[in-house]
Amino acid sequence: MAKIIGMKEIPLEDLELGKGQSRTREVSKGVDELADSIRKVGQLEPIVVCPGSKPGKFEILTGLRRFLACKEIGAPTVLAAVMDKRVDEITAKVISVTENLVRRDLNNKDLIDVCTFLYKKYNTIKAVCEETGLPYEDVTKYVKYDRLIPELKEVVDKGDVDVKVALRAQDAAATGGKMIRSQAVYLAKEMSKMSGVQQKKVREEAQKKPEAGVLDVIEAVKTGSQITQITVTLSTTVHRSLQTYASAEGTTQDDAAASLIEEGLSAKGYMEE
Repeated sequence: MAKIIGMKEIPLEDLELGKGQSRTREVSKGVDELADSIRKVGQLEPIVVCPGSKPGKFEILTGLRRFLACKEIGAPTVLAAVMDKRVDEITAKVISVTENLVRRDLNNKDLIDVCTFLYKKYNTIKAVCEETGLPYEDVTKYVKYDRLIPELKEVVDKGDVDVKVALRAQDAAATGGKMIRSQAVYLAKEMSKMSGVQQKKVREEAQKKPEAGVLDVIEAVKTGSQITQITVTLSTTVHRSLQTYASAEGTTQDDAAASLIEEGLSAKGYMEE
C-alpha cells in the first residue's frame, strides 16, 4: 500500500491530473474564494500527490481546488504530501472521493461516476462501500443510475431529482408494460415534493391500477389517504436505532418510522386495503 513519505513544495508545471480525480464537475466552484484565502493566509493544507507518468512529474490525487487556487494567484509552487509510489486508477479514485467527502460534498453525478466505476471493477456494492466509506443505500442508488432512461438521467444530472426518486418514478411509470417517457419525468418531479411514504404509495397505486393515468395516480395519493401525525416516546436505544436505519435508507426519521410501522402492521395482518 502506498504511503506518504514527506512534504515538499512542487512547481505547478510539474503537476498533472490523473484519471483518478473524482471531482470532474463544478470543479471551479468556490475556487475564487479559496484563492483569496490562500493569498491572505497561505496554503494551510497540502494537496496529496504520487509520482506521475514521467520522471520529475507528480499526479494530483487530492486537492484539485487548492491547486487551481494556487494557479489563479500565480503561485510558483504548491505544498504537497508525496506518496512513495505511483497508485493505480482504482486506488486514486478511492483516495480522491474519500478526501472530497470529508472536505466538501461532491457533485451528485461525480459520486455516481465513481461508484459505477468501482462497481464495474469489484462487482459488489459491499466492496464499493468498504472502499469509499459511503452508506450501502447511497452506493446502491448511485449504481442503479445506469438503469434510468435518458430523460430521467438528465433531470438527475441537473440536480432536480434524486436518483432514488427517479428510480421510483420510472418503476411507477413502467407498470403495465408501457411507459411514456415524458410522464416518467413528470412523475419524478412531482414525487420529489412528496415524503418517502407517499412516493412508495405512488408506485403501489400505479401497480394496482396500471390503466390509470399519471395525474389520477398522483391525485389518489395526495387526496385518497389522510395522514395523521402522532407522537411516540422512544427509549434512547430505540431512537438511536431509528436514526441509524433512516440514515442507511437515505430517508427522514419520520418516513423511516412510518415505513416500519406500516410493514409491521401488514405483517401482522392489520393493514386495511
